[in-house]
Amino acid sequence: MRIASIIVAIVLLIGIVVIFVAIGDRNELVQERLAISNQWRVVDGVLQNRADLAPSLVDAAAARNNIDQGILNEVMEARAAVASAQTPQERIQANGRLDTALSRLLVAAESNPQLKSDENFLHVQDDLSTVENRIAVERRKYNEDVQRYNTDIELFPKNIAAAMFGFHRNDAYFKTDPGGAP
Repeated sequence: MRIASIIVAIVLLIGIVVIFVAIGDRNELVQERLAISNQWRVVDGVLQNRADLAPSLVDAAAARNNIDQGILNEVMEARAAVASAQTPQERIQANGRLDTALSRLLVAAESNPQLKSDENFLHVQDDLSTVENRIAVERRKYNEDVQRYNTDIELFPKNIAAAMFGFHRNDAYFKTDPGGAP
């Protein structure tokens, strides 16, 4: 009888430990998911700052009438896509499109001596450069948070807690192209 009581006590103790570990793992996953959400808000804010600079850059370029109108339209269409995107994944894709359009505009501006000397354009371009640097930093932090979360929901024993409590992989992260730009 005494041995049976000891076995029951050990089983109960193990069960209690397992429950507390699962609750602890769940709480850590919740914290990681909230960190992703908070970092996304920071990223989204700086991405919005860049989108807000796009019309000023287009206006400054259009004032010189030496930039292909198709490039200017592409920038404004990409900005509109950013504004209409709803989910983080959609915003990431739309911002990739804006990245490309702004790059094309800046390349076109480099070959335009009038635009390269335009004070307004240079000022907006400097502002854009500052925002781009901040975007790179915040994207990196966001991707690190997403990677940490995705790794944790795959590793034992957190994968058990993740499955029990309905945590799923987050694939809304910034990818880099082969050239290394985000």
